[in-house]
Amino acid sequence: MLHINDLTYRLGDRLLFDSATVALPPQGRVGFVGRNGTGKTTLFRMILGELAGESGSVTIGRHMKIGAVAQEAPGGDESLLDVVLQADLERASLLKEAETASDPHRIAEIQIRLADIEAHSAPSRAASVLNGLGFDSEAQQRPCSSFSGGWRMRVALAAVLFIEPDLLLLDEPTNYLDLEGTLWLMDYLAHYPHMALVISHDRDLLNQSVDHIMHLEQGKLSLYRGGYDQFERQRAEKQALQLKLKKKQEDERRHLQAFVDRFKAKASKASQAQSRVKRLEKLAPIATITDQDVLPFDMPSPERPLAPPIIAMEDVSTGYGDKTVLKKLNLVIADDDRIGLLGSNGNGKSTFAKLVAGKLQALGGALRRSSKLKVGYFAQHQLDELSDSGTPYAHVAQRMPDGTEARIRARCARMGFTGAKADTPITRLSGGEKARLMMGLAAFEGPHLLILDEPTNHLDIDSRLALMEAINDYEGAVILISHDRFLIESCADRLWLVNQGTVSNFDGDIDQYRQVLLNQQNPTSPDKIKSVSTQQIPPQKTKIDVAALRKKVAAAAAKIEKFQGLLEKIDAALSDPQAFIKETEKATQLSSQRRDVEAALQAAENEWLEASDALDTAL
Repeated sequence: MLHINDLTYRLGDRLLFDSATVALPPQGRVGFVGRNGTGKTTLFRMILGELAGESGSVTIGRHMKIGAVAQEAPGGDESLLDVVLQADLERASLLKEAETASDPHRIAEIQIRLADIEAHSAPSRAASVLNGLGFDSEAQQRPCSSFSGGWRMRVALAAVLFIEPDLLLLDEPTNYLDLEGTLWLMDYLAHYPHMALVISHDRDLLNQSVDHIMHLEQGKLSLYRGGYDQFERQRAEKQALQLKLKKKQEDERRHLQAFVDRFKAKASKASQAQSRVKRLEKLAPIATITDQDVLPFDMPSPERPLAPPIIAMEDVSTGYGDKTVLKKLNLVIADDDRIGLLGSNGNGKSTFAKLVAGKLQALGGALRRSSKLKVGYFAQHQLDELSDSGTPYAHVAQRMPDGTEARIRARCARMGFTGAKADTPITRLSGGEKARLMMGLAAFEGPHLLILDEPTNHLDIDSRLALMEAINDYEGAVILISHDRFLIESCADRLWLVNQGTVSNFDGDIDQYRQVLLNQQNPTSPDKIKSVSTQQIPPQKTKIDVAALRKKVAAAAAKIEKFQGLLEKIDAALSDPQAFIKETEKATQLSSQRRDVEAALQAAENEWLEASDALDTAL
């Protein structure tokens, strides 16, 4: 069990927990959500006994084994498999004692206990976990020190999953994973046999892998049954009910106060007036749920679209120096493509992104790109390239050498850095704010192609939704690399698979890709992992066509809505009787634009009709 009772905790002048109380269900798998900086990680530290609250308590069941990912990644010379096996302290201790024990009774006790904890199957179970997180049998035998920090954090995650603690604490576990590792972890958590508390902003994980949502807001903890979608619905219903009750209470207050004001001076009504005063005093204000505003992401569309294709590859190969990473690339990117890249880390997704961005040259074949092509590129490692002594204002000013201070500050505000926030040193920005700044700089000049490599790390759920809306509103081409399945499904129209040294079209959706991955991972024989191939997908042509058609209908509907909005704005401007007198040139330009928008609207409506008819036929 895990009970939090009247917990109060301050960090400086910020009140993180205000008499917070909640009881988690036994063996519940609980997703822990809340805006960045509200105190989620702080609560984990309290559960682990690293911090103590001002008042209240955090109570854990006796003899409960707690497991959390170590803050420092392992980095010794032991193999990955040995690192994970050593996480089971009891098994390691018993095996060590068994080597020197001489008393027959103690030897028997050790062997019985080893059998009870299934020590014989531990290597196989550890290998299965490592394999699910992206380490093949060869990698499992390599020393931990030979891997980068991100991969070693995966090993730390594998270690805590392997020991299956009674209370599993995971803080943003997917930040270290690719989509493949995330899909495996989602399936693992969905079947976890003990209590789990997971801080995550991955909407899909919170829908697929947990059965409760714990929400931290304004210092209070609330528990909801179900996944994230159910939580949002229940919270909206609660918000509507509270607003209704608040209005009813305010009406009652006005009625009582009016009676008191009218009759308090009359002796015959004095007692009744006094009773109403007491009633007013007892009416405790109803606290309503308030949604905090989420700043939008600034992704300006290109001023003028380019004729497709913007990039074409014929038998292209690329890599680093003499090492070829990708070859036989025969791909075409159109001006409005929305491409999601699939494939395990290390297979070449970032290499392909750098090739498309022009940061890597083709080693062979023919790569043609539009001469006027502008590419915006965002990757997580770029956050380290921000000048620690700089500010958002300084970084924007570098991009606007001839800009006035007013224009520079206006552009900072568009990117989410208003007022004094624009002058905040980079070292004092949160991870999410740094990501927002770098994405704004990547899209600064309205590129024709935007490449986003893991853009959702450090972003909370509401900010991820804002990013999704910005990507969908952006009118250029997009290449998206992300472990966030919800983002890929919402923004990508095509899926490309990076595997076996090349990039090819994946003729399926994320659900099918997930099934392919899970089918390959045999927990009893992790060495027998086959390469991902589109030929392994079961024939589900109808399902694929329906999914594609639905996306086409939705995209056409979005275009119609956008063009209708533009027409309304143009008509509103032209409805001014002085428009053609004061600004004749501008009015003429608006009239010309109206014809173009009207034609685009007609084309979008035709596209919607055709797609709708095709969808009705398919269904």
